[in-house]
Amino acid sequence: MSATRLDRVFHERGRLAICSALVTQAAGMSFTRLQEVCGLTDGNLNRHLHALAEEQIVESERRTGNGRPQTMVRITETGRARFVEYIDALEAIVREVQRAAKRTPSPARAVPSAGTSQ
Repeated sequence: MSATRLDRVFHERGRLAICSALVTQAAGMSFTRLQEVCGLTDGNLNRHLHALAEEQIVESERRTGNGRPQTMVRITETGRARFVEYIDALEAIVREVQRAAKRTPSPARAVPSAGTSQ
């Protein structure tokens, strides 16, 4: 089965959400926007970003300018390649499960006859 090809670093809801959001944004996203999109608290987002940064999947940059400082986060090329590979593995698993489900009918549920009490 293809499950052995799943990269465990992505196999967590928060990290999956982060990488899904970042993979479509070449310029990256602000920490605040990423937090909103992923529905994570500051602490959870920080924890997941740290884990992803340790694997060189994401990188962040603190920008200062005409207003409040802003942390920008982006997925690295290595991170993008690993994430796409992970998604490919998930898709293979889904296809495998769908093929198996079509070959093997599910057991019929026992439905009590009318007038029969349980």
